[in-house]
Amino acid sequence: MTRPHPTDRITPAELPARVWQELQRATVDRHHEWRTPVLASVDDDGLPQARTVVLRRADADTRTLTCFTDARSPKCGDLQARPQAALVFWSQRLGWQLRVTAQATIDTTGPAVQAAWERVRQSAAASDYLMPRAPGAPLDPDGSPAPTGTSDRHHLAIVHLQVTRIDWLELHRDGHRRGRWDGSSTERPEPAGWVWLTP
Repeated sequence: MTRPHPTDRITPAELPARVWQELQRATVDRHHEWRTPVLASVDDDGLPQARTVVLRRADADTRTLTCFTDARSPKCGDLQARPQAALVFWSQRLGWQLRVTAQATIDTTGPAVQAAWERVRQSAAASDYLMPRAPGAPLDPDGSPAPTGTSDRHHLAIVHLQVTRIDWLELHRDGHRRGRWDGSSTERPEPAGWVWLTP
């Protein structure tokens, strides 16, 4: 069966709405393939570090993506020191790859963090933010599991990713297509800042 071509007749001006629509769907649909993108940062040694995260929010108006992390995690420190970040999304269903460049800011305290914690604490994921040891901390020599948290002192942090560039690639048997949006570019050949590129 031939997979339908979901972006027939979509122009560069129309493409942003569709991309952000899929990102927003991924925040509420646990089965959406964009729900768990790969987030890449740079560590203290200048080396790239990549890991899978859960997309919690996508705001098209502010061009912001949001995920949670442990405030003690290496990626939290990496992004605070070097806020340049990249995310990669892939959807087999759509045949779409999305590469996003962003600037990260992190909230470790405040009303937004507390509100997020009130939601998370009702889920099984709450224990992840109550562990007494930081993510990546060495275990005992015998490899014994780390002890679980015993108090309500959480370490949840919110990572806000201000999108500065989106590179969209569609893989299709009838021809691949690629488009890019650059939020920092002053050249606007199309109304929404999107241009078509060679795949």
